[in-house]
Amino acid sequence: MNFKDFNFNPELLEGLLAMGFKNATPIQQQAIPLILAKKDLIACAQTGTGKTGAFLLPIMNLLTQKHERHNEVLILTPTRELAQQIDLQVEALSYFTNISSLTVYGGGDGVAYEQQKRSMREGVDIIIATPGRLISHLSSGVLKMDKLEYLVLDEADRMLDMGFYDDIMKIVGYLPQKRQTVLFSATMPPKIRKLAATLLNEPEQISLAISKPAEGINQQVYLVFDDQKVPLLTEILKSANYKRIIVFAGRKEKVKELGKVFKKIGLKAAAFHSDLDQKDREAIMLDFKNSKLDVLIGTDVLSRGIDVTGIDLVINYDAPQDPEDYIHRIGRTARAETTGTAITLVNNKDKRKLANIEKLIERQIDRMPLPESLGEAPKDEPATAEHKPRVKKKKFFKKKPKPSVG
Repeated sequence: MNFKDFNFNPELLEGLLAMGFKNATPIQQQAIPLILAKKDLIACAQTGTGKTGAFLLPIMNLLTQKHERHNEVLILTPTRELAQQIDLQVEALSYFTNISSLTVYGGGDGVAYEQQKRSMREGVDIIIATPGRLISHLSSGVLKMDKLEYLVLDEADRMLDMGFYDDIMKIVGYLPQKRQTVLFSATMPPKIRKLAATLLNEPEQISLAISKPAEGINQQVYLVFDDQKVPLLTEILKSANYKRIIVFAGRKEKVKELGKVFKKIGLKAAAFHSDLDQKDREAIMLDFKNSKLDVLIGTDVLSRGIDVTGIDLVINYDAPQDPEDYIHRIGRTARAETTGTAITLVNNKDKRKLANIEKLIERQIDRMPLPESLGEAPKDEPATAEHKPRVKKKKFFKKKPKPSVG
């Protein structure tokens, strides 16, 4: 379906065409007409399917039809990186329009906070925010959202995983009851359905296949012992011509450690984690986008907060706890019908995680042989997939009577 078929405002369409977009993705084909019809919507679609455009384009088109606009759109996101990513898309799409936007998130200095306050008083069309900093503006009375017409919750499942449920409900308390609400989530667990039932009014529902990696991803598994991981990655990264690489680790401490390891072997690498100042995080992301860095290392938060094209290789240094996170991690490569490689390192204790991943994607991932120089690999013994951990029942014993004395 061509974007011209939606009858968008000519200036908005011009921005789309200038960016090289012609045809809508499946999620865009289904979501855009519903949002244009001002229906509430709950949509299940994974990262990389064009979901940001699916809610931005129809809402921006509706904005172009209004003469007076003042804090009319609120987009809530779990991370500042995702907020910045959405803002960049708004900026690009609105190039030929007069639509304005503002990002609101914590971590900046006092100057940034004052700039946010000034923009809010003057009024902008679209506010893209993380919950915490937005609440401080709302509770201080600086930000008024009594004229809001559109509320978008992006990556709603991740926001709930990060403990933002109470913040979301507090924010909603400042908003008009009569509004259009759109909720996008990569997964649809019961807690998301409960949130949707609370916030949305007779919503339409869209659910795309979310549990299948893109066909263009060459998925590989190496069975390894822990002390073989770094030597293996050293060999892989030095022997192949990968230009842009993301490495996912399970913990922040491991992210920092790997940053030092990759630098020692001569790679342009950076560890991306929450202990960095916001300016440093933005600088790292910009360097990665501009190919000044070869390797970016982060945790699962990075899997949904980065939008960089041309990623050749994704490495799971640690197998993810949640099989769905595997989909999000490797979805950073092979985007927009390109190809890429995803390598997962699996030690003995992570074999069950691998079994859960393979159950979810309904296929076995190719096992790759270790280089002979690294010694023997762990045996490829199958583990049973188990999505819910077993809970041992407590055993209750009657107290034995104390032996009598005398």
